[in-house]
Amino acid sequence: MKQIKSFFVIAVSAVLVLLTIGTTALAKENLKVVPNQRVCMVTNMVFPRDQIPVAHGGKTYYGCCQNCKQTLAQDASARTAQDPVTKRIVDKATAVIAAREDGSVIYFESQASLQKYQTRGK
Repeated sequence: MKQIKSFFVIAVSAVLVLLTIGTTALAKENLKVVPNQRVCMVTNMVFPRDQIPVAHGGKTYYGCCQNCKQTLAQDASARTAQDPVTKRIVDKATAVIAAREDGSVIYFESQASLQKYQTRGK
């Protein structure tokens, strides 16, 4: 019985440490709003130069190569993403796009949603 209690205390302590580390990592994520035309909306990566524009339904999307351009023109799911805060589907052409330090991007339905995302865990 004593061993079970010791194991339980160690397990709970480990979970608390992991939760603390996870919250700290979330709070420290450094996001930067980037222009939509600098994002390949298929690979979801930001680039230092403007990407290839793809007009569809009166909106403009961007791809990094001819394959991405074709994907955006033909695949409706490539033109949308889920806002991580509201969980709503957003149109990548009208989204607020924020880049992580590694170049990957996150799509938000509004500046307010981005701000809420950045202040979580603080």
